[in-house]
Amino acid sequence: MHSIHKLVEFGIQHGLVEKIDRAYVTNRILDIMGLDAPPEMEAAETLPPTITPMLTELTEEAVSRGLVEDTLTNRELFANRLAGAITPPPEVVRAKFRALYKAEGPRAATEWFYEMCRACDYIRVDAIAKNARFFAPSPAGELEITINLSKPEKDPRDIAAARAMKQTGYPKCMLCAENPGYAGRLDFPARNNHRIIPLSLDGGVWYLQYSPYLYYNEHAIVLNEKHVPMRICRATFERLFDFVEQFPHYFLGSNADLPIVGGSILSHDHFQGGNYTFPMDRAGAEIDLPDPAPGVKACVVNWPMTCIRLTGSDRKAMIDLADAMLRAWRAYSDEMLQIFAETYAPHNTITPILRRLDSGDYKLDLVLRNNLTTPEHPLGLYHPHEDLHHIKKENIGLIEVMGLFILPGRLLKELVPIRAYLLGNGSIYAVEEMHRPWVHALEQKSFDDVDAFLHEELAAKCARVLADAGVYKQTKKGREGLMRFIDAWKEEVRHGS
Repeated sequence: MHSIHKLVEFGIQHGLVEKIDRAYVTNRILDIMGLDAPPEMEAAETLPPTITPMLTELTEEAVSRGLVEDTLTNRELFANRLAGAITPPPEVVRAKFRALYKAEGPRAATEWFYEMCRACDYIRVDAIAKNARFFAPSPAGELEITINLSKPEKDPRDIAAARAMKQTGYPKCMLCAENPGYAGRLDFPARNNHRIIPLSLDGGVWYLQYSPYLYYNEHAIVLNEKHVPMRICRATFERLFDFVEQFPHYFLGSNADLPIVGGSILSHDHFQGGNYTFPMDRAGAEIDLPDPAPGVKACVVNWPMTCIRLTGSDRKAMIDLADAMLRAWRAYSDEMLQIFAETYAPHNTITPILRRLDSGDYKLDLVLRNNLTTPEHPLGLYHPHEDLHHIKKENIGLIEVMGLFILPGRLLKELVPIRAYLLGNGSIYAVEEMHRPWVHALEQKSFDDVDAFLHEELAAKCARVLADAGVYKQTKKGREGLMRFIDAWKEEVRHGS
């Protein structure tokens, strides 16, 4: 059975293509492949579980016939055209989502949309399966660690060609609403198979999509219709509540809106959410606080990053409290603890995360952030310090804040000589120089299982990352400082009421 027929049959079996449209979709693929007629239909055969093998086979054929230049990016652009040919049109996706939401509820609608995005290869199922993923105990509790192998290295020929290209500025970024259907280019990914669902949040138009390289179950992105910068404000909290009321089985959170403590994209306002429980969600109360409003509970979470958790059923009261905390924190300094609201620029902001509990109550986590830099810590005082950069140097965004660490793919290769050295089968000179101080510390410890040992030691490093990024440390001095801020928050609540 030729890959063209297998691709169309896969689309039919996975609900991407209607049987009646078999010929139409086949013709679209023939056009992409530069063919006038399909190969003869052969006996049916069992299809693979994902679309990837058919895309790979057809792309190989196109390369061999000179249709596609043999570089990684050109192959990906071509494969995405094929995937787009069997992806339902945007209006069909929207109508199906709305119908399921109305008839069976939000969970049925998101489950269908998620599976559709997996089937059409927008969610890169086969690539994601390459990631190394494990849970390990740490001083912060059990953490989840992913070593990211799903994003391939760029081909140097593609990098050189992309540099020579005229910059179009379209779409403005990878989150813009203009992405669905875009054919892509050497310096911008193809989005032929990308679909988004319109939502109304706080009276504005937003869109729901999934992350193509998802890091957890149903890893969703909710993006602003307009290309406007990230901004944490009262409207942020209104939008969070609007979303979880429409999709109570999903959490939703926002990266901070300042460099260093924000995510990788600050230029386009967006949220991240999904159907997942993180290590921080499992963390209990370290300090119970007096109820800040009738029916609203508050506590300091037992977590290395400074998190104040509000729980209750009164949406307005919780938004008022969150807004008061944001106002108080934006203006708050504590010189004794090197916390400055502003020097050359504003420093204080919040990473908010909201979910609906089974009881119907809301749980709002407010994580205090500060992006101050110092001569000793030029990348950020509340950022992984230099001795951790061999493991994690990037910004600590929403996902890491909650205890799921995305570590660079280089680590998997770099751990091989470390493992060998600890087992007495390798040389320290085979270990990357930046890792050697860590390895010398590791060899002073005993272990039974080298892999479990390395996992725990990586988790300990990640716990240190969280502690470095925490504004108030989990010490007597740190907690006394936090209570001074809590008093300032209470004062802001009184002024605002």
